[in-house]
Amino acid sequence: MKIFTTYLRPYVKRMSFGLVIKFVGTIMDLFLPWILAYIIDTVIPTKNIQRVLVWGAVMVICSIIAMVTNIIANRMASRVARDTTWNIRHDLFEKVSYLSTSQFDYIGVPSVVSRLTTDTYNINQTIGMMQRIGVRAPILLIGGILITTTLDPVLTLVLIAVMPFTVVTVYLVSRKGIPMFDKMQSRIDRLVQVVRENITGAPVIKALSKESYEIKRFTGVNENLVQAETKANKTMSITPALMNFFLNGGLTLVILVSAYRVNENLTQPGVIVAFLTYFTIILNAMMSITRIFISFSRGLASANRIQNVLREKEQLKVLPTPSKEEIPHKTEIVFDRVSFSYPESSKVLDSISFAVPKGTTLGIIGETGSGKSTIVKLLLRLYDPQKGRIYLRGQWLKTINKEKLHQLFGVVLQRDILFADSIYENIRLGRKINEEQINQAVERAQAKEFVDKLPEGLDYQLEAKGTNLSGGQKQRVLLARALAGPPEILVLDDSSSALDYKTDAKLRKALRELPETTKILIAQRISSIQHADQILVLDQGKIVGLGTHEKLLETCSVYQNIYRSQGGE
Repeated sequence: MKIFTTYLRPYVKRMSFGLVIKFVGTIMDLFLPWILAYIIDTVIPTKNIQRVLVWGAVMVICSIIAMVTNIIANRMASRVARDTTWNIRHDLFEKVSYLSTSQFDYIGVPSVVSRLTTDTYNINQTIGMMQRIGVRAPILLIGGILITTTLDPVLTLVLIAVMPFTVVTVYLVSRKGIPMFDKMQSRIDRLVQVVRENITGAPVIKALSKESYEIKRFTGVNENLVQAETKANKTMSITPALMNFFLNGGLTLVILVSAYRVNENLTQPGVIVAFLTYFTIILNAMMSITRIFISFSRGLASANRIQNVLREKEQLKVLPTPSKEEIPHKTEIVFDRVSFSYPESSKVLDSISFAVPKGTTLGIIGETGSGKSTIVKLLLRLYDPQKGRIYLRGQWLKTINKEKLHQLFGVVLQRDILFADSIYENIRLGRKINEEQINQAVERAQAKEFVDKLPEGLDYQLEAKGTNLSGGQKQRVLLARALAGPPEILVLDDSSSALDYKTDAKLRKALRELPETTKILIAQRISSIQHADQILVLDQGKIVGLGTHEKLLETCSVYQNIYRSQGGE
């Protein structure tokens, strides 16, 4: 509920003006039956045609005013709903962008997608409906009851007797329905996840002929969502049915009582006509309120989901720099007894310690799952270690401003992304980099050869995830992005696995021509890192070897086994 009050506050004046216009139009609608009753009971018996025409003109004017004011108010309500939803979606996207990697892992990509789309849409519908119908329906309900009281108090009492049943029905059904909509949104998250996995993994699914298996998996998830949505909608659909029953029962009673009162000359026919019209207005108003509760239940569930994300506190806070701090090493990068484990998993890194002097190259190698990529994520402060400290240029990593920290790095991650844009923009990526730097980075990344052959060169448009490039071409574009900075620390996480040996050798030669850049190379192939100043060998999260290629061949059995498995003698 807080999200509505927070984001609607800037539009209070606009909403108030719209509500005033809506109020005027609704009052005009309420006057019409009263004027009709007056014409039937008072004007027509005088047989004065001029008075009939005058009061008929008054009804037409009231109708025009009601129509125009309702149109204006509805347009204003739509604008408020649009702008409010825009702000919510913007803040939600911004919040997600700055969440830590662990928080993002916890929420999940499918859930983020559904909150940015389905949930914000539900909020848009709720805000719009609350302004359009949420004002009009109560005014019609209360105003209709007040006017009917002036027309015939006895008939009004019959009408009011039905109201407690409708109020209790709305309360009980809404109380049960809100949690169901929340559960339904969770099922939507799961559906988005499965669809996303199938679209992303379509080549693998086709290659393994697993289409029928994935169709069954999607069918199961889809049926779960259908069941949840059906259950929620069935629960909420009880309200209109019961409302119709109560209000139509009340209408039947009103007609019976009216017939008796007209027969006894206790009321006039015009009053009965007006009363039945007002009863229809009140019936429609109650049905509209029911729709509001259904929409509000859905919107409230979505608002709670969005609020849960917006409420997330920053985990990776930048700590103040201590006035006096003992710096263990005056080198570029230092890992000091660092241990780390992902949520609900065993320890990935166990008391890791090493140092990387400025301008040198560190190679990291080890079996899959040994913690190679985790070292990079900790160095970039995508996660914080549970134990130990990481120092960069003698400063504790937690005390470095994250924007300044990331500006030092040029990074190619293991599962990096190319966007649906030109190669030039994919390399520049919104940074203040000139064309000369980009051309130089393309050449160093060994991408110039294939880029020059493309029809538009650097302006060649890539598909999402670079699907219109080969694996090696994608890696070279990503390498160019990392080198374009130019970076002070270059981190390449298995970024040359798709390159042939000749191109890989040229790349290593180009990297050696960057003596001022500290380089961290994570690789599966020993040939990609054997010329590094030092090589770190990991096994099950522990350092089992640290030294040059020649030294490790003599002293590290794990390194020896990797070397032999790759054809070394």
